[in-house]
Amino acid sequence: MIEYIIFLAISTATFALFSLGLNLQWGFTGLINFGHIAFMTLGAYTTVLLSLKGVPLLISALIGAVVAALLGLLIGLATLRLREDYLAIVTIGTGELIRLVVNNQELPVGDAWVSGAFGVQSYPIPLSTPPNLFFRLGMIGVLTLLFAITVFSLWRWIRTAQKPQITDSGYRVGNKQEFTSRLVVGSILGLLAGAIYISGVITLYNYIPKAGLMLSSLVVLAFVFWRLEYLVRSPWGRILKAIREDEEIPKAMGKNVFWYKLQSLMLGGAIAGVAGAFFAWQISAIYPDNFQPQLTFDSWIMVILGGSGNNIGTILGAVIYFAYDAITREVLPQIIPLDAARLGAFRIMVIGFILMVLMIWRPQGILGKKEELTLGK
Repeated sequence: MIEYIIFLAISTATFALFSLGLNLQWGFTGLINFGHIAFMTLGAYTTVLLSLKGVPLLISALIGAVVAALLGLLIGLATLRLREDYLAIVTIGTGELIRLVVNNQELPVGDAWVSGAFGVQSYPIPLSTPPNLFFRLGMIGVLTLLFAITVFSLWRWIRTAQKPQITDSGYRVGNKQEFTSRLVVGSILGLLAGAIYISGVITLYNYIPKAGLMLSSLVVLAFVFWRLEYLVRSPWGRILKAIREDEEIPKAMGKNVFWYKLQSLMLGGAIAGVAGAFFAWQISAIYPDNFQPQLTFDSWIMVILGGSGNNIGTILGAVIYFAYDAITREVLPQIIPLDAARLGAFRIMVIGFILMVLMIWRPQGILGKKEELTLGK
């Protein structure tokens, strides 16, 4: 059970990171990107191929992020002057193009050239060798600090909903509905963080390689979330929101809208490239079929479910998605007597139904704001 929690934590952190890149592009800038998987593909393959050449893993992952950002630059230069629907078509085509090129070309795997269809295996993974006791205690200390920061941040996030707000008639107490929703979401995330922390401490002390990978993914997710929160609250982030609402207004203010869109596409692509590295490290062997367009639409589900334009909502969407996947995978076979194929189809039908209800009941997502809704544009 503990190892399963570690697996779910890595998967959730990886796809939360992947979805944060998409949320920057769509939720904050209004760019419709249906080929987000292309960035993950390049990040994953660049990281593992460089590591097989002897490049350190950290540098390999950073180069993978840079290559993914360069892909964003190329896509942006070619498509950002198109209308939204054409941009969506071009991006989904790019995602499939990258996968098919990898599948049909020979890749430099170590000292040999191997067909991409055969995949890449036996590449280095971070912290796969059991460290000494002192280093393991240090890793537990980092996890403890991360857990404490998470709990404190959730508590402060819940408390902000209680602060009085200024209106035309004076001060009033914060929105009770928002406070209640934040309290419920914060409590759930806090309990999950506690479960991950306990499991992490046990598996870091009695070391297993996946525990080190889990810690690395959580640290990177926390760092990216922290910096994205700073960016979207900065003047740069406010310009992105203005572009999302009506790009003619920032144009009239003298802003280079095309350049800001390009920056958003490149930064979101770089984040997805880093997520690709963690995805490759988790599954230990990558094949072109691991990077199907379905992963892009899974990421869209996470962003829309949590609330586009909200980074905490994106992480919440990833948590809900993988919690639903794990629960239905374990519980449904005991309730509904269906074979594996029909059961898989039924699970997809249920999540589709949930999304339909959500779009009717709360189209802005669980934590999204209706005044910032971009789906209706």
